[in-house]
Amino acid sequence: MIGAVVGGRYHLHSHLARGGMAEVFDAHDELLGRRVAVKVLNSSYSRDAAFVQRFRREAQAAANLSHPNIVSIYDTGEDNGTHFIVMELVEGRSLRDVLKRESQLLPRRAAEIAAEVAAALSVAHRAGLVHRDIKPGNVLLTPDGSVKVTDFGIARAWDDSEQLTRTGAVIGTATYFSPEQAQGRPADERSDIYALGVVLYEMLAGLPPFSGENPVSIAYQHVSQNPIRPSVHNPDVPADLDAIVMRALDKEPLRRYPKAEAMRADLLSFLSGSPIRPRIDPAASTRLMPAAPPPSVPPDETYRHIAVPPEYEARSQWPLLLSVVGLLLLLAAGLFGLSRLLNRPDPVKTFQLPNLRDQSQAVAEKALADEGILSEIITEPSREVAEGLVIRSDPPAGSVLKEGATVKLYVSTGPELFSVPGVVGREQVSARSALEAAGFVVETTEEPHDQVPAGFVISQAPAGGEDIAPGSIVRLVISTGPAKIILAEYANFEERGALIALTRLGLEVDSAEEFSETFPDGVVIRTDPPAGTEIQKGGRILLIVSSGPTPVTVPDVLGNNEEEARTAVLAAGLQFQVGLPIQVDPDSGLEETVVEQTPAGLTLVPRDTIVTVRIGVVPPTATTTTTVPATTTSAPA
Repeated sequence: MIGAVVGGRYHLHSHLARGGMAEVFDAHDELLGRRVAVKVLNSSYSRDAAFVQRFRREAQAAANLSHPNIVSIYDTGEDNGTHFIVMELVEGRSLRDVLKRESQLLPRRAAEIAAEVAAALSVAHRAGLVHRDIKPGNVLLTPDGSVKVTDFGIARAWDDSEQLTRTGAVIGTATYFSPEQAQGRPADERSDIYALGVVLYEMLAGLPPFSGENPVSIAYQHVSQNPIRPSVHNPDVPADLDAIVMRALDKEPLRRYPKAEAMRADLLSFLSGSPIRPRIDPAASTRLMPAAPPPSVPPDETYRHIAVPPEYEARSQWPLLLSVVGLLLLLAAGLFGLSRLLNRPDPVKTFQLPNLRDQSQAVAEKALADEGILSEIITEPSREVAEGLVIRSDPPAGSVLKEGATVKLYVSTGPELFSVPGVVGREQVSARSALEAAGFVVETTEEPHDQVPAGFVISQAPAGGEDIAPGSIVRLVISTGPAKIILAEYANFEERGALIALTRLGLEVDSAEEFSETFPDGVVIRTDPPAGTEIQKGGRILLIVSSGPTPVTVPDVLGNNEEEARTAVLAAGLQFQVGLPIQVDPDSGLEETVVEQTPAGLTLVPRDTIVTVRIGVVPPTATTTTTVPATTTSAPA
């Protein structure tokens, strides 16, 4: 496909990569004049209508993601059965290529890359988008060291495709599958966290946690086996980084990091030298401790039979033991009662929690502090409650609290802000869909533009990348194409003046000449198209310019006498004039006839042109000689 133009504007220059689902090309956007990457769906998938629909839906959802660590999606489309996605072209290498060459990365650099991938996942997860295919091939490293994640949402279309019914197709990238994906269960945010854990493991250890002869065996290990810590392969891996990897790789999703932000926070703590947060197991309170295994018997020994004397077996120790236990319980009860009497606490002060909604944080904290209640502040966005005011409390209003209890106050940070998708240069329908999908209201105005085609976005406000509240208005200016001009009347203009005036209007001007009995030479007769026509800026105009009256043919009067010549010339609409005579030979027969005329006969000339003739005359000194034949007179016989 190299050299082809898809979507009417993307010129494919060179091949960048090939995957199981699509090929990627380095391309040039001829409309906006920039380099882009174009991912073209393989024909086998293009024939699956259900897959194509999911593919386009997920691509459009991913196009709404805007973050420095996410490869932007600019456009999607279809061209003669070829489905494609237009993406930001990232200069650099994939993490897969780096690992092939370097095997292991320094622990600090590996943590930096994983933290930036986690940042990208956080943005996607907040938008409800699960990547499903985090792997080194989808992590791009730019020359300045920044990290970008590509193919957000695209794996969803493949994951739901009928292709999964084919043998072995479910394990396309089994090395980075989560246990739930390998078992065919739905993937969620924690599946991406597991895959990121595999990638971080590979960067530290130089190899993935599980490998095998085929994808099925690798997937089985993800489900049933625990990985070896990365530090076993690479002793330079610190214990905290070991712990982060192993938590991300927990088989049970509930024991992994709950959010990508939490994993990123631990990675940033590691990078800053701070201790990572202790792990809290959400299932610990409900999980029973396993029973201790029975003691093992050394393989080189056997049980020995020991004979017990009958009298010893008959003597039971239970009565003595029960007596001792009873005495101990009575003693403990007495000591407990004495302690209660000696250390009886003062009556506990209670407090009924009021409704603190819409109170400022300071007022709410003071109200609690006056009653001996501690406050824990948690901020969160809210459309209903203004910034700095309390949204709710935990426990809720009306609860009875003891002095010293802690109340969580949820304080508003104002409406949650979302990044505005950049839609400049996109077609109006596509731009509106992207903005409305992101939760914004779209208003449009139109204006002409010389470079932006009709129906495409010239500008937007707020600009792409700005953070604003959902429901805010985004104003788009839509091009109507080049400006239109009502052509004025240019008849009777001199050609040069008309040419200058039309050129200044941004029109292309040609000219042609035409004879005219009424318009002087060099004066515009009319325009094509005519005056009053609506024409777009950059259009072409033809000036019809007079070359003067229609010419007449000069009669050929050579050999005519003066009177005949005069009559013929005047009849042709020309003027007649006799010039100086021309001497001719007396024997030439040209005397008293037109010997020369200017202009020449049969020449086309303007009407009223002067025709000058010269008449032949014999020089005064010329004489005529007559030869008389000799006469022979014969004598008579």
